Amino acid sequence: MTTGQPETNLSTDLEWCYEAVHGVSRTFSITIDRLDEPMARHICLGYLLCRVADTIEDAGHIPPESQTELLSAYDRLLDPADPLEVEQFMADVEPWIPEEPNADWQVVAETPRVLRTFEALDEEPREIMRDPVRELVDGMAMFTDRYADEGGLRLQTLEELEEYCWYAAGTVGTLITGLVARSASPDRAEEMRKNARSFALLLQLVNIAKDVESDYHEENNVYLPEEWLAEENVDAEAVTAEDNQRGVTKVIQRVTGRAENYLDDAHRYLEVVPERHGNRLSAWAIPYLLAVGTLRELQERPEDVVREGDVKISRAEVFAVIQQFEDGVSRSQLRDLRQEMAEKPLHR
Repeated sequence: MTTGQPETNLSTDLEWCYEAVHGVSRTFSITIDRLDEPMARHICLGYLLCRVADTIEDAGHIPPESQTELLSAYDRLLDPADPLEVEQFMADVEPWIPEEPNADWQVVAETPRVLRTFEALDEEPREIMRDPVRELVDGMAMFTDRYADEGGLRLQTLEELEEYCWYAAGTVGTLITGLVARSASPDRAEEMRKNARSFALLLQLVNIAKDVESDYHEENNVYLPEEWLAEENVDAEAVTAEDNQRGVTKVIQRVTGRAENYLDDAHRYLEVVPERHGNRLSAWAIPYLLAVGTLRELQERPEDVVREGDVKISRAEVFAVIQQFEDGVSRSQLRDLRQEMAEKPLHR
């Protein structure tokens, strides 16, 4: 891959990348704010590289075959041995960038900037990140191709749902673990690798459970397993229909239950994550606790996912979680915080 770009002020590019993350993800924005250098820039750039692919994969206005082609070309850009130039990729993707791009599409439009900032990293972190990002891109291309005839994803089984979650989030977990485990003992590193999948699938399944309405209407994707919908006599094409609220609610509860199965292993991940190279426990504990709070809300009012299209914890509770770590939280206190948030909002 070659970016085909002149030398630029890398500090300006990195500053833009930090601002871009704040625009596209509240959760990752919190994470990166808690990290110090160099981990902050590594996680920031790794996330943006993944976000380019995720935005293309989520784009309901791009035909599936074009999505697959764009994702395959993007994967080539990430391959240092491939001669594809970034100008060619941008020529292919620019017709699909909206005239008034949102924050996600602004990141896609600035793919050359993200890539050259990534390539300026030291070799060790750069190469740790490259393979997981490419695995994510390849997985998304595989799924868009698999459901090309449907025009959007229509996952069939629990196994396929978790396969998708692996490519969308598990690969990111591998990237993060590769970066933060460098300074860990062999035993700790192995414990992290063993539980990284659970940490990632927990967060991804929570997102899938709470975003059913927007995933369907904005992306034309249905991640709820069709086999579970069929048991409730719900057609995937009518997943947000008022008449199907009760059936879809039951499926959402099943996905939520599946997510809960990963809580303990995800907690063990946090118990061993090292705080070196700019890494901080709070960067990963906060998203974990926010997922615990969101699971609580999904348990209490799963019908609101379809009825209102929005189930999430309040800004006041998000602030309360962050404030806990401003005041100082030890690893031993995490279990108590988890239990408290599982029962009621932290700020009450």
